[in-house]
Amino acid sequence: MNVRLLQLASPSLPVGAYSYSQGLESAVEAGLVRDVAGASRWIGEVLALSVAAMEAPVLARLMGAWKRGDVETVRRWNEEFLASRETAELRAETAQMGYSLRRLLADLEVATGPLEGLDEIAYPTAFAYAVAAWKLEPRDALATYLFAWIENQVLAAVKCVPLGQTDGQRLLLALGGRIASIVEGAFTVDDDGMTNFAPGLAILSARHETQYSRIFRS
Repeated sequence: MNVRLLQLASPSLPVGAYSYSQGLESAVEAGLVRDVAGASRWIGEVLALSVAAMEAPVLARLMGAWKRGDVETVRRWNEEFLASRETAELRAETAQMGYSLRRLLADLEVATGPLEGLDEIAYPTAFAYAVAAWKLEPRDALATYLFAWIENQVLAAVKCVPLGQTDGQRLLLALGGRIASIVEGAFTVDDDGMTNFAPGLAILSARHETQYSRIFRS
């Protein structure tokens, strides 16, 4: 594996991922997630209904478009992904992380000219650009992206459920076993087969915006 994939997956990547729970904190507040079983169910369902069914296929398309230098297709999927975020928090999250990754790439002396033409950059768009700029293998890159997403969700669960470190590692092991099939699905699903229908996530994310006590930004 290219070590730059490990860098993109690292929790130390300064894009602010650690500050978001993507609705998990609200699910804990609502009593839907109380233990390791509940955390596994919640993270697994968001992974299946939102990430695997929408985010992963969009990322696959963005990686292909950047590789071809097809900026119009990049613009289309960037706008589609931003529009698919159901709440202000979820939209702000991906825009902030995309902005931060663009700045990081520039600081690392990666030419970011094509990214500068986008007014607002979703995180998958910036991630896909890094993959193309560093000539990384797309399927490996998508697996890296998915692992980083799962790990961030598990770390959020460890903090706010709370869970022990060993339970967190069990979750990471179990959920990580789904990555290979999600990667293959992302590269084979057609546009009409993509969906982001996860009403429970949308409702709890909206509630989180006015939640009295919270440690995460989403």
